[in-house]
Amino acid sequence: MSRTSEYVEGTEAWTRFQSTMRKVLAVPHAELQRRIEVEREFSKEKVIRPGPKPKAKQSKGRASHGPAV
Repeated sequence: MSRTSEYVEGTEAWTRFQSTMRKVLAVPHAELQRRIEVEREFSKEKVIRPGPKPKAKQSKGRASHGPAV
């Protein structure tokens, strides 16, 4: 799909919206989940990544912060 920079109103805008939504809703949820997982794996392989590092998940048995004793 290509983007157009023009502003469209009326029935043409509604027709474009409907056709785009049909295309989006035609993709099964399982396929979306697969694509997200592939993208996550691909992004983990990158060596240089600007910005903050992703947070590591903590195990359930270990509390990171607790009351001071």
